[in-house]
Amino acid sequence: MKSGRAPRILFYSHDTFGLGHLRRSRALAAAMTQADPSASALILTGSPVAGRFTFPRRVDHVRLPGVTKRADGSYAARTIGMGIDEVTELRSGLIQTAVQQFDPDVLIVDKEPTGFRGELLPTLEYLSNTCGTKLILGLRDVLDEPEVLAAEWARKEAIAATERFYHEIWVYGLRSIYDPTKGLPLSPAAQSRIHWTGYLRRDLGPVGAPPEQPYILITPGGGGDGKAMVNLVLSAYEKDPDLTPRAVLVYGPFLSGEVREEFETRVAALNGRVTAVGFESQIETLFAGAAGVVCMGGYNTFCEVLSFDKRAVIVPRTTPRLEQWIRASHAENLGLVQMLDENRDGLTPDSMIKAIRNLPNQPLPSQAISGRLLDGLDYVTDRIDVLLNREQERATG
Repeated sequence: MKSGRAPRILFYSHDTFGLGHLRRSRALAAAMTQADPSASALILTGSPVAGRFTFPRRVDHVRLPGVTKRADGSYAARTIGMGIDEVTELRSGLIQTAVQQFDPDVLIVDKEPTGFRGELLPTLEYLSNTCGTKLILGLRDVLDEPEVLAAEWARKEAIAATERFYHEIWVYGLRSIYDPTKGLPLSPAAQSRIHWTGYLRRDLGPVGAPPEQPYILITPGGGGDGKAMVNLVLSAYEKDPDLTPRAVLVYGPFLSGEVREEFETRVAALNGRVTAVGFESQIETLFAGAAGVVCMGGYNTFCEVLSFDKRAVIVPRTTPRLEQWIRASHAENLGLVQMLDENRDGLTPDSMIKAIRNLPNQPLPSQAISGRLLDGLDYVTDRIDVLLNREQERATG
């Protein structure tokens, strides 16, 4: 740790789409500043909804200019009238300025070793030359199919950056469930720097009063790709007038207004059997009170299912990557959740009706697996202690 001052931890979260990266960084920052009341954390994020979240004391964020992915896979600036190369250069400069001014003891990079379009590389180069800052690459439990991931990392020169710059690699999951680095040509030295933290437990904290019970929670996460799943649930309640319990639907912040209007009309026609609310930054309250959950298979939602120990039906997306399907299928094999698989089950109102009716018969996740499944936050706060030389190493490598 840099002498004469309290620890500073910086998070980089590229966030071109969805909520996952920001929510993960926020959970980590909250745990680290809670474990050490003198520490401060700053999150660099491209998320367009960062301002809708509350941040804990001693945690703040800097919003990078947003980018959005077009249908053809290319990127464009979300709002400002700049070309993608210009906006990437602007973001890169802002990142480097923030690093120079904040002067972090630890930089934790989420998922992308070189950042969006390589925007982190100048900062990584700068930090490697000035020394003193520990560099961590944080990976979720599943990234993509091994072959697809290997090609993507080769294209982005991510292997070289991981080998050269990062002191540690944290995988926010368990190797016994899935190894996200499978297929990546990491050297034995880089592999020896991998720490399997366990999943990141959601802070159950004080939760508000839930809606009238019983209900199942329907959540498409950020909502940008949740139209098909929400449509399926509404179709199930429309087809079976006896389907119970009622459902509480949370539209994600990225669900388009036009689609939402169509859903609102259908929800109203169901006369209270399904109710809907907008984006909930305090979705924990709805999770806590739910009798079960129907959701997509993103990392953060999966952590919430495990943390709140809820029976869940996961409807994973399969494009543009198989990440959610891989996670859901492995979790189903372990008895943690039920998956509605397009090829095996068919995505039909009947298959959704059957899945919802079967929810009460599923085991709770805690009945399927225990141990250090949800130890991630404790593990990483121990690692921060170690990296800052604040105590002898407690966590095992």
